[in-house]
Amino acid sequence: MNRLYITLLLVCACMRVHAVGRLADVLIIDRSNGSELPVHFYKGEYWVAGSPGARYGISLRNHIGERILAVMAVDGVNVISGESAGWNQVGYVFAPYDSYETDGWRKSDAQIAAFHFAAASGSYAALTGRQANVGIIGVALFRENAPRLIPADQATASLREKLGTSHGPREESNVTYTDFERLQESPNVLIRIRYDSLPNLIAMGVIRQSRSPETIPNPFPVAPLARYVPDPPQGKKADMHG
Repeated sequence: MNRLYITLLLVCACMRVHAVGRLADVLIIDRSNGSELPVHFYKGEYWVAGSPGARYGISLRNHIGERILAVMAVDGVNVISGESAGWNQVGYVFAPYDSYETDGWRKSDAQIAAFHFAAASGSYAALTGRQANVGIIGVALFRENAPRLIPADQATASLREKLGTSHGPREESNVTYTDFERLQESPNVLIRIRYDSLPNLIAMGVIRQSRSPETIPNPFPVAPLARYVPDPPQGKKADMHG
């Protein structure tokens, strides 16, 4: 299949931990401070906890020495075209070992509408009548049907409303176009990352909430605790007198 795909102009910083994937690392980034959201594995699914109103990005780094195509979907919607997502649709092309952060819905060659975590009812998918798949991020990765070049140096609690992704303010984000022929029709790698608010993930058991150490009540709180002669400090000898 020969189609025009978007090739990226911007390169972000190198990836860190909590990556998901084989051909590429995929991270969800908190754009307020640039840190990655921890990924939790629960009952066969990857999860991240988002904060309502917070801006986030999907950061991807190509692991291999050839181009790959990443078809990205948020809440079941293609992030470039706005179509109900299928993996045969338009996506981003990553050069060998390239990295980039997708921060919003593509509005033009030069603008995006920022990804914001929002109540599911206020998500872009729900507002366009497609609320069935709110709360999941998908990345379908394709290798290119191109000659392989050998490198020169080698031969259950009460849940609140679930979280979705809103259609945020527009931001500058420049792209251009390129040709990409897929090696095969189905993705070489398919990555799924689900998300919801921290209280919901705790209620579902995805994240275990740490508890403070239990304090044992004392019936005589002002009484001295030491009842016997304490040991002397280590390394000191007592003076002996005859």
